Amino acid sequence: MSEVVLNQVRKNFYLDSVALMRLSREIAGMEGVIEAALMMATPANLDIMREAGLLDGTPEARGNDLVLGLRASGEAAGRAALQVALRALDRPRGSAGAAAAWRPRTIAAAVRAMPEANLALVSVPGPFAAAEARKALRRGLNVLMFSDNVSIEDEVSLKREARDLGLLMMGPDCGTAVIGGVPLAFANRLERGPIGIVGASGTGIQEVSSLISEAGGGISHAIGVGGRDLKREVGSITTLMAMEALEADAGTAAVVLISKPPHPDVAREVIGRIAASTKPYVVCFIGAGDLDLPPNARQAHTLREAAELACGKRIGVDFDVVERAGELQVNVRPGGRIEGLFSGGTLAAEAQVLLKASGRELVSNAPIPGVRELEPDESRLSFSARPRESGDPDIPTSAHWVPAFAGTSGWGGPDRIIDLGADEYTRGRPHPMIDPGVRDDMLRAALADPGVAVVLVDLVIGIGAHDDPAGHLAQVLRNSPSGGAPVIASVTGTRLDPQNRAAQTARLAEAKVIVAPSNAHACEVALAIVELADEGSGR
Repeated sequence: MSEVVLNQVRKNFYLDSVALMRLSREIAGMEGVIEAALMMATPANLDIMREAGLLDGTPEARGNDLVLGLRASGEAAGRAALQVALRALDRPRGSAGAAAAWRPRTIAAAVRAMPEANLALVSVPGPFAAAEARKALRRGLNVLMFSDNVSIEDEVSLKREARDLGLLMMGPDCGTAVIGGVPLAFANRLERGPIGIVGASGTGIQEVSSLISEAGGGISHAIGVGGRDLKREVGSITTLMAMEALEADAGTAAVVLISKPPHPDVAREVIGRIAASTKPYVVCFIGAGDLDLPPNARQAHTLREAAELACGKRIGVDFDVVERAGELQVNVRPGGRIEGLFSGGTLAAEAQVLLKASGRELVSNAPIPGVRELEPDESRLSFSARPRESGDPDIPTSAHWVPAFAGTSGWGGPDRIIDLGADEYTRGRPHPMIDPGVRDDMLRAALADPGVAVVLVDLVIGIGAHDDPAGHLAQVLRNSPSGGAPVIASVTGTRLDPQNRAAQTARLAEAKVIVAPSNAHACEVALAIVELADEGSGR
């Protein structure tokens, strides 16, 4: 049976990128389907599909057309999947009545239909996003731009125009916001309360807001600004405006500011604005050194610490780390490395902060300051080389052996922290928060690798995320050989989310995964287990 590639073009048909990624995952998961993608027909997207082997020739399509491409193991499986995809595309235009079927096709039409609206969420391909955002701004709408691949020149232009109009321009590449209790894009259902958040990080906002909500606190607003807002070129335009908005908001009593380390000039301006505020601040610049902050501000070095300082409560583990480490010594290989496979970029950065502070050597494809960048040959799915010794677990004889990493962390090499949401892993594929299958092969390889002592993973739930990431992970573990490294996980989300954090945690526990109450706790548990194993071996 030979592989087939099938394509379908829907003319002048638009679905936002989150909906397209979710549908791509659904189709790719069908029996006999090897790969599938649904994308708007921009030149960049067509290049992605062509490189992935999902185009049969060059489709006659323009940027406002939708292209479906799938590669299947045979004609019958491919045709069946194609029909499912086409029916799914027709679902939004179902027969639930004229009012339900009608959808505005332009910003202008949407404003006429909802004149009371004050925010537009822009989620169109990057080449079109700036124009749509500008239309929204000029109709008096604040904008959350989920779209990425927008030039920094367009970002600066849009944000300056928004500032002149007194409007917030959140993004581009703004993945998370919660405005007045309403979650937008990837976000969580949270308890309302007096703590505001401004963040240049989607998963950073999600982790801090969820921890606060689950600890009994509450969020007034969580304003995402886009990952580049605190760069020198942009100058923190939206960050400063968001701070002003929360300063004027009677429902906000304290503010948390989350970002990777900004440019020094930008940091000085932001800290100066904090000094002028009447409200207390918690500042978490992930990976930054000690900051010179005014009296009304405290620095947090991790997301967990930011949540604890903001809500005034300590978030602790509900088990004894040393006791748990002792229980797992038999499965932990002395001298092995910690392998972190993360769907959240800021969660990966937080893990690096904690591992680096412990004195361990580490590498990452998205390194924080002071961490070495992962080389291409270090990210392949392979086993670490080491001579077989008496008592070693069975090692597959067919394994492809590559040179072990040089480093001080043991024969397993330096710890590795992989951000699976980075472009190199999501090019042409859904983000791992939507499709956790992006992590599956690397997880299986880590479990089989004798150089890995502990595997760290994160699960991010909430609006827009996979409906059961814990169930997916449990299935992968059930289908993996036993005796591999222990898996330590955290769940970013709340009991109010559709997936229910407590239910997700229970599924992980049933799968023998060690579940920590936060990503930072998971890292600390991993460090404790590895250190105890090393001490027990006399290393």
